[in-house]
Amino acid sequence: MGFFKNIFSKSRHTPKEGGIFFTEMQSVLGFEPLNENHYRRAFTHRSSNKTDEKGNPVNYERLEFLGDAMLGSVIAAHLFNEVPTGDEGYLTKMRSKIVSREHLNELGRDLNLIKWVESKVSAQHFGENIHGNLFEALIGAIYLDRGFSYCEQFIQQKVIIPYVDIPKLEGKVISYKSLVIEWCQKEKKSFLFEIYEDNGVEGQKHFGVKLKINGEIVARARATSKKKAEEKAAQRAFFAFQEKINKK
Repeated sequence: MGFFKNIFSKSRHTPKEGGIFFTEMQSVLGFEPLNENHYRRAFTHRSSNKTDEKGNPVNYERLEFLGDAMLGSVIAAHLFNEVPTGDEGYLTKMRSKIVSREHLNELGRDLNLIKWVESKVSAQHFGENIHGNLFEALIGAIYLDRGFSYCEQFIQQKVIIPYVDIPKLEGKVISYKSLVIEWCQKEKKSFLFEIYEDNGVEGQKHFGVKLKINGEIVARARATSKKKAEEKAAQRAFFAFQEKINKK
């Protein structure tokens, strides 16, 4: 607790007081942090077991929740203004493409946010999603530190301007599984994702999936999670039936 209190003791730091962390945060954000504590919390992993003076856990998970809400609202407003002809379903689908877990992980990796994580767990044991989680937590910290306008500015600079190309996004597939299921339902075909193995490979658990359509195996895939294996199998099935699916 003593160390934790020391690093979180000041509500505002100059670069000299805040050191490298303050300087690097300012470089990533594009503006000066007012309360460094919020940003340190954004990179505190739950394994650190830190608590505040009231005994509440201190880690990035609550900031992640807040950042997700801020990101969703800014992206929703951008799409609402940029695509006046888009209906609710279109806007929802487009927002999902922009804030997909895959894209958020890419953003977190590009900023190398993981280098600031304070954890008792080795970085090699973090899941892939930690990159996106940290990106959302950082946005949550910005909101607490500077308010919504700075959140909007950051999201514009780091997400919308460099990555949001609406025509390209319209053609981007974010879930082959959803496409295949939708096609099967429309064509009244039965489908089943069947887990057929659960092996350890080089210390890493893997899952195998068979995708059956009308009782026939149409694709197989293996991955480090059931969800990834199902998506990979669905992608293979999509390309096998692409011509038929695109006629839906």
